[in-house]
Amino acid sequence: MPDTIVGSIQITTERNIQVKEITGPIHQWLRENRADEGILTISSKHTTAGVTINEAESGLMRDIENHLEELVPRNKGYEHDRVDNNAHAHLMTSIIGSTESVPVKSSELVLGTWQRILFVECDGPRSRSVSLAFVGRHKS
Repeated sequence: MPDTIVGSIQITTERNIQVKEITGPIHQWLRENRADEGILTISSKHTTAGVTINEAESGLMRDIENHLEELVPRNKGYEHDRVDNNAHAHLMTSIIGSTESVPVKSSELVLGTWQRILFVECDGPRSRSVSLAFVGRHKS
């Protein structure tokens, strides 16, 4: 029967729209929890910040930020802006998505050569939390 380990990592963002690599802290969490082989689900706990898999090259990360701002500009008369003035952030997160699942082998994420886990802040700067749920075998 597989084990389930649930936890989280904390992230601090510095800008309103920001793509931040979180692969390292996730690997550390896997090692600390002795996760060996299975599946890790990575979920943003927020409706204005998402998680995706892509290359962590600084130019591409800025391109993602800029593209999101072009796709969903602020102050466009969104209905939700009457409540919190952050409808753009909710819409951006709907495009990015909030969850990714990745295989784990020997306590490492099984990713492609350039793939990294990216946290996408759409309403910062803030302190954020990412939920991690591992299902599989752990090291004795």
